[in-house]
Amino acid sequence: MKKEEFGTLFNSYFEDVRRYILYRSGNEEIADDIAQETFLRIWEKQLTIDPKTVKGLLFKIAGDLFISQYRKEVIAFNFFNTFQPNNKSTTPEDELNFQELKEAYEAALKSMPEKQRTVFLMNRIDELKYKEIAEQLELSVKAIEKRMSQALEHLKSNLKDKISGLILFVMGFRLNRIKSEKQK
Repeated sequence: MKKEEFGTLFNSYFEDVRRYILYRSGNEEIADDIAQETFLRIWEKQLTIDPKTVKGLLFKIAGDLFISQYRKEVIAFNFFNTFQPNNKSTTPEDELNFQELKEAYEAALKSMPEKQRTVFLMNRIDELKYKEIAEQLELSVKAIEKRMSQALEHLKSNLKDKISGLILFVMGFRLNRIKSEKQK
């Protein structure tokens, strides 16, 4: 794909892809990032583009990127609800780091607007599906999706400095666990 072809493709479809992700996420920053990432993937892979199917391809890539990002966020946030450090394989520094991360997560939850927090906790703690939450709160499923998206964005923005620490902590914890298992 030549630069001119890519430029034409970008100028023709960027706004459509961005609006598609904005509709799904309710967040302009996420929509911008994923739309840009979508076109970056097209450029990197140098895909041959069929004009008849280009819009569907772009929406498919963007949708997959959105779902992938959402899953990563869910895994990181669910970690706090389920992880209990095993004192045998953690160092005092690990425990301190975990406690710091947990406190930051709890503070972010407390600072979250009530409507978003309610939906987030009903989904994550009570394990209710969006449809069930919508029925209980007498709202549309779209309203629940939007509140959940806003809740995740709130957590992401409040924990962005801590996420890399969480990843390093989990990697360190797993390495310590593997070492201790090998020693047995």
